[in-house]
Amino acid sequence: MAKAELFQKDIPKKERVFYYTSEEDDPIQTKEQERKEKVILPDGYEFIPKNPLVRLYSATLFRLFWLFGQWYERHYWQAKFYGRKKLKKAKKTGYVIYANHTNPFHDVFGPGIAADRRIFTIISPVNLKLPGIGKFLPMIGGIPLGTNDVEKKAMNEAVDKRLVKQKKCLVIYPEAHVWPYYTGIKKFPAGDRSFKYAARNNLPIFTMTTTYHKRHDKKHGDLPRMDIYLDGPFYPDPKLSEGKNRAKLAQEAYESMVKWSKKSDYDYFKYVKRRESK
Repeated sequence: MAKAELFQKDIPKKERVFYYTSEEDDPIQTKEQERKEKVILPDGYEFIPKNPLVRLYSATLFRLFWLFGQWYERHYWQAKFYGRKKLKKAKKTGYVIYANHTNPFHDVFGPGIAADRRIFTIISPVNLKLPGIGKFLPMIGGIPLGTNDVEKKAMNEAVDKRLVKQKKCLVIYPEAHVWPYYTGIKKFPAGDRSFKYAARNNLPIFTMTTTYHKRHDKKHGDLPRMDIYLDGPFYPDPKLSEGKNRAKLAQEAYESMVKWSKKSDYDYFKYVKRRESK
């Protein structure tokens, strides 16, 4: 079954099951994801474009993306957003949103609708190789992870500038792999490392938890609808070290997402853990 069909079309119930051995298993594999070599960014890759025309193009493209996202989220997924007023508590600073990773299409558009400002999202550099959309991802806010020391340094500097100087919103999916329509929260495979951006800049974080529910109409078959919950802000403690703040924020984000995930009341996909052979 094609990846797009998995998320955009109702599929037979007998096919809605994924057997896994570890929470780090990936239910969705593409040719790009299966590539073993690292994706090295072009020499001199600009994480923040210097050309004003490129910046204007990026802003325009993001606006179009946002307008389409409004229709897509609210009509296709019948999405309802709760807790957006909480973001006003961070109106004078940049902030980071941590979200569960359950639908690659919604996960592109949802945070842009939920946030009260332009978003930038940490993505795998492999995504830049995706047919069609890959080359546009940086223009709508995708920030590819650096894979060597030079790229990592430039990427971290760009993220800090977006958050601190420009007061933008950074979006991170700490679960890493997409688990289609999963109603639980997986442990963060990178631990608290993705919480360094807020910890080192003394910025608040929020969580965005997508939950799944039965539709009242049959236009899309058994495909679920969504409710999205914003929670926070959670702040670093100025008395703690950066490392301890990373751990603190990671725990608070995980507990928040677990709490809101319990609002889901419809398991469109079933996840079954395989028994370990003796």
